[in-house]
Amino acid sequence: MDTVRKEVESLKDEVIKLRRDFHMHPELAFKEKRTAKIIENYLKKCGLEVKIGIAKTGVVGLLRGKEKGKTILLRADMDALPIEEMSKIPYKSVNEGVMHACGHDAHTAMLLVAAKILSQHKEEIKGNIKFVFQPSEEKDPGGAAKMIEEGVLEKPHVDRAYGLHLGNMFPCGVVAIKPGIFTAQADRFSIRITGKGGHGAYPHTSVDPVLIASHTVIALQAIVGREVDPLQPAV
Repeated sequence: MDTVRKEVESLKDEVIKLRRDFHMHPELAFKEKRTAKIIENYLKKCGLEVKIGIAKTGVVGLLRGKEKGKTILLRADMDALPIEEMSKIPYKSVNEGVMHACGHDAHTAMLLVAAKILSQHKEEIKGNIKFVFQPSEEKDPGGAAKMIEEGVLEKPHVDRAYGLHLGNMFPCGVVAIKPGIFTAQADRFSIRITGKGGHGAYPHTSVDPVLIASHTVIALQAIVGREVDPLQPAV
């Protein structure tokens, strides 16, 4: 363990360099072509089996251990957000209207260096490790479901998966682990509200869809507080 810790410390500058490069060149969902190419080349240099073009721009690296065993999946997301970066840092985004504002640049850099370190311990590993770089985490529907549809959890079959996300809810340097669901996720549904036109002098003969929509939004907020078990995550 001490050996691995020293290896991690020795690659600190490499993680920072990778992260700043990704931060400077952010790419939106399903458009992470430059990012994917860097990942592909890096993983190949580590000696991993690499598959590209999964869910358009996704990349998967497979590290086969010396002995047969279970397969663990480690995942990072790659995409940025449609936000204009206003900071003055030397590695600020060069892509107008696009910014890594959610930490995916760091996630990608961290997983790449993790792949490098683990590949150096290939002879000690029993089983396989899949390094999955997912496109389009920010877009709904995202790239995760598409990667699963295209078989990312098979060949070899994944026995356990780990994802991570940076956050300011814990002190710097702290790693928090929780099995199962850890954060909320968005989903989509549609409601059609049909109004009826009328004259301003006869409002009672019309149906105002804006008013109905306003009441609908307020009513939806009551679902969590009045209809859902407090012990059931619903936010």
